[in-house]
Amino acid sequence: MAVLKKIWNITSTVLVALVVIIAILLMGSRLIGFQCYNIISPSMEPQYKVGDLIYVKKVAPSSIKVGDVITFVANEDLVVGTHRVVRIDTEKQCFYTKGDANEIEDSEPVHYNNVIGVPQFSLPKLGYVSNYVQNPPGMYITIAVGILLIIVVFLPDMIGKKKAQKTVPSEEIVAAQAEIDAANAENERLKAELEKMKAEAVTTFICGNSCRTSLLSARPSIKGMRISVISTSGFVSRMSGRAISPSLASPTKG
Repeated sequence: MAVLKKIWNITSTVLVALVVIIAILLMGSRLIGFQCYNIISPSMEPQYKVGDLIYVKKVAPSSIKVGDVITFVANEDLVVGTHRVVRIDTEKQCFYTKGDANEIEDSEPVHYNNVIGVPQFSLPKLGYVSNYVQNPPGMYITIAVGILLIIVVFLPDMIGKKKAQKTVPSEEIVAAQAEIDAANAENERLKAELEKMKAEAVTTFICGNSCRTSLLSARPSIKGMRISVISTSGFVSRMSGRAISPSLASPTKG
């Protein structure tokens, strides 16, 4: 599974890089002053072949000389052509052009105002790609493929980040819940100890009152016993005819 994932990551990276490079070649060149045009006829072979993509840069018409290749608007239908300058009419401000593969000059001269620029370089066969992605149905397919690549490449990372974001709070919640449970357990323990201390205090209080009550109730009995002893002692004294103390009395023989 890890090997397949690695292979897919490499493949998707290459595809994305390829799409980005093509997008830069087709559209990014405009940011640095180039305009792209497809070669659709063999009139400039062998220099430019059908399917090549040329990069044209705008220049001042006065800087163009005989032998230069120019890209221009050929007619009122806005057809763009690329041919070589063979003659210049400075009074009428126009160029006479001819295709390298053609035997005769173009029938219509190119006015200075219709010159787009001078080709600076070309990329073989990229014109086919440019033509395909700029016209239906290639344009729609290209957009769909681009969206699909974005989803396939970036969606797993987005899902992984969301899962990680969800996992971290869950771990924090579990840790917080553990702390709460520990605090509740400690509270229950303290509560149990407090209840035990209350019970012991109540037991001590009850025992103390019971002992005090027992002592108070025992006093009359002791007093009565003392009186009884005194009375008995008096009786013995009267029987003997002499007064003796209870501590000195002795039992009578016979």
